[in-house]
Amino acid sequence: MNITSKQRSILKGIAMNEEPIFQVGKSGITDEFAAAVSEALDKRELVKLHVLKNNADDKNETAYALAEMTGSIVVQVIGSMIVLFKYQHDPKKRRIEI
Repeated sequence: MNITSKQRSILKGIAMNEEPIFQVGKSGITDEFAAAVSEALDKRELVKLHVLKNNADDKNETAYALAEMTGSIVVQVIGSMIVLFKYQHDPKKRRIEI
């Protein structure tokens, strides 16, 4: 699934007001961590993550690996923050319309 630059801009604006709900630490991305992020994406659609300084992995690689594992889209990687989006296919459960 791809999003347009206008949709990406809308999602970035929404993410600015959100607090990160996950932290990627020294151990990086595990299957359990990816499952927790995926569950949060199913409920929230938009998830913000903070990459801690003790994580030696490249932030972009981490973001795209996590997006692939969760079936989501990388909205942005800026500084130590990663924003992921997963479109809710059930219209009744949608929180974000883009």
